[in-house]
Amino acid sequence: MFGLMKRKPREIYAPIDGKVIPIEEVDDEVFAGKLAGDGVAILPIGDTFCAPIEGVVTKIFPTNHAYIIKGDKDLEVMVHIGLESVALEGRGFERLAEEGAKLKAGDPVIKVDMAYLAQHAKDTVTPIVVTEESKMKELEKKTTVVKQGDAIMRAL
Repeated sequence: MFGLMKRKPREIYAPIDGKVIPIEEVDDEVFAGKLAGDGVAILPIGDTFCAPIEGVVTKIFPTNHAYIIKGDKDLEVMVHIGLESVALEGRGFERLAEEGAKLKAGDPVIKVDMAYLAQHAKDTVTPIVVTEESKMKELEKKTTVVKQGDAIMRAL
């Protein structure tokens, strides 16, 4: 009887190669203050951002700078590519998946011209946030250098 109601840990994977940093170190009040949710950020190496969890693409912003994947339970993860990248109005971003698509972790979602992003956005740092819609008690985080598909967080 005990433990039957215990939630199974859910892994969240790196959407791209890079160095994971604490969300509090992101130079943006909304992300550093966890106003969009808790998580980590990644200094990306590469140009193709993938699904961090298995689930449905519930939102790709019209400018393609951010997307949200909702898992089959109550886990929802947002990937926000760069800071102040919405101001680029979609330039440098190519959509590879569509809203409503069912994806496996690691499936490509957005391809980015990283040279363009580095030149025109405030920063290329990419917050990966478990949204407030998710139901969890705790979020374990790793800060290290990762390859796309490595586990970077575990929602408990």
